[in-house]
Amino acid sequence: MEYLRNYDKSFRHLASIPFIYSVVFPIILLDIILEIYHHVCFSLWEIPLVERDKYIKVDRHKLEYLDILQKANCVYCGYANGFLRYAAAIAGRTEKYWCGIKHKEDEKFRVPEYQKEFVDYDDAEAFETKYRGE
Repeated sequence: MEYLRNYDKSFRHLASIPFIYSVVFPIILLDIILEIYHHVCFSLWEIPLVERDKYIKVDRHKLEYLDILQKANCVYCGYANGFLRYAAAIAGRTEKYWCGIKHKEDEKFRVPEYQKEFVDYDDAEAFETKYRGE
């Protein structure tokens, strides 16, 4: 019975591999495009660059007790998850620069930390003061 459970788990893991790794190339392409955007636009807007190394860390593949597949998975996870956090930080700074307005309150929505200093939803006076200097 244990053998069947292990076989089922192995089969499910193998079946998921194409779906997991199919996003590697889109992430790399997005990384290249986002990095160009980040450097060009942030320089034009005089926004400090987001520090990439605070978000992306690839080091677990150096652990000797991991096999080659586990090491490859660790490289992928460290890069992909770190990059997505990095991309979110860049998007967040862009949002703060262009549209620092809080969303309408909703119990389902998890407000990102950086949005806490945005002007309140539907507060036209605060928006005009902050973004138009009026």
